[in-house]
Amino acid sequence: MTLSRRAPLDGVRVLDLSRVLAGPFCAQNLADMGADVIKVERPGTGDDTRAWGPPYLRDAQGNDTTESAYYLSTNRNKRSIAIDLSTPEGAAAVKKIASQCDVVIENFKVGGLKQYGLDYESLKAEMPGLIYCSITGFGQNGPFAQRPGYDFMVQGMGGLMSITGERDGMPGAGPQKAGVAVTDVITGLYAALAITGAIHERARSGLGQFIDLALLDCHIAMLANQNLNYMTSGVAPTRAGNAHQNVVPYQVFEAKDGYLIVAVGNDSQFRAYSQVIGKPELGTDPKFQTNSVRIVNRDELIPMLEDIMLKRTRDEWISALEKVGVPCGPIQTIDQVFDHPQVKARQIWREVPHPVAGMSPTTANPINYSDTPIQYTRHAPRLGEHTEEILREFGIKAD
Repeated sequence: MTLSRRAPLDGVRVLDLSRVLAGPFCAQNLADMGADVIKVERPGTGDDTRAWGPPYLRDAQGNDTTESAYYLSTNRNKRSIAIDLSTPEGAAAVKKIASQCDVVIENFKVGGLKQYGLDYESLKAEMPGLIYCSITGFGQNGPFAQRPGYDFMVQGMGGLMSITGERDGMPGAGPQKAGVAVTDVITGLYAALAITGAIHERARSGLGQFIDLALLDCHIAMLANQNLNYMTSGVAPTRAGNAHQNVVPYQVFEAKDGYLIVAVGNDSQFRAYSQVIGKPELGTDPKFQTNSVRIVNRDELIPMLEDIMLKRTRDEWISALEKVGVPCGPIQTIDQVFDHPQVKARQIWREVPHPVAGMSPTTANPINYSDTPIQYTRHAPRLGEHTEEILREFGIKAD
């Protein structure tokens, strides 16, 4: 980073009253871009995810610390203050901190912070420039507004599990959740986007605003083309296993020694694919010549391809298909992912100094600025690690 250019959010101060995943993930992205993020935690226990292990980060002697891997994944580059909101003194202290912040992030139930005087309506009169982001399960209005929301529940309720998993009638068929809490993650990303947009708007108006984000809303928005498949046709998409609803062939195939993905994105790629598998006539067959007819005749085409793909090894197919520009690739385990030369070249595995473990691993932020690169300066904080430091900054007595 050059001395003349500061981090994108340098000078922005964020009060993070959230816990678990969506809110902390949002705040971590803001912290990565240079914001000073103050994470408020309950004394004694802290963020729930601190205890969501094993695995835990290990100290220099190989013993488990109090930081779970889950907690580490969403809390780097922040400072932690342990303070009890349920006491008048604690609530007053947090309100004083909020008065000198640009952004507040919280994921309490609707109205849950009003009793502490930390809701938006209570703060905005004194802080007209405050940007306040509230993340809930179902938003601030509607019949479900008061209900708690959880990622797994929303994956089912929001439609993702109806289109994820093996198709009906096949072994192992049935609804399936994603392997990561994708609803929380995408909500955290939408929250970070919304906050940066509000910061930009405030530069013009001088005013802050309230941001109402719901897990369910963000989850439905994430379904992208599947929503429009239904909205334009009136037919709800169903589970297709590892195949694509709108493109054929675009799925997992079993090879002689394992599995690979073949992602034919257009008709010229299909003709090239047909040449590689020794069936050039498929590329000109009226039943398979275009993607539209391949979708209609999927049940005839795919079994033929499955039989052919079993005749060579995974890597043989990948090598041959890559030479003619057909998108394809292996299915890797996470350890194989981090051992991949491309992942190593992009430096996705990072480490930050840690006072107990020596070094703490972290996954790189995928944002790559040319002149103000992401800095990995702070480990995910230990509970209350910065309490005294922060209280001094804001002129609050530690007692």
